[in-house]
Amino acid sequence: MPAKICVICERELGHEKIISKHHLIPKSVGGRHSPTILIHNICHQKIHSVFSEKQLRDEYHTVENLRNHEAIKKFIKWVAKKDKDFYQRNKRMKRR
Repeated sequence: MPAKICVICERELGHEKIISKHHLIPKSVGGRHSPTILIHNICHQKIHSVFSEKQLRDEYHTVENLRNHEAIKKFIKWVAKKDKDFYQRNKRMKRR
C-alpha cells in the first residue's frame, strides 16, 4: 500500500497521533461540510498561526493557495528536512 502524503509539505504522513483533518473552509465560518485534507499537525498549526478564519474562508481555501503563500513556502522548505513524525507547536502570529 502506498504511503499517504501530506498535501501541504509533501512529506509522508507518520504516526496517526500527529495527523490532523483540516477543513479547507473553517467550521467557524460556515465550512462544517467543506472538503477536508489530512495533514501533519505541525502543518495544521502553521496554517492557523498564519491565517485568520476569514482569510482561510475567503482566499486560502485551496491547497494551491495555501502552498503559494510566502510564509507557508518558507515553512515547507524548513519542515522538509524533518522526520515524518517531527512535531513542535507553532507560535501564533499577531492578528492584523
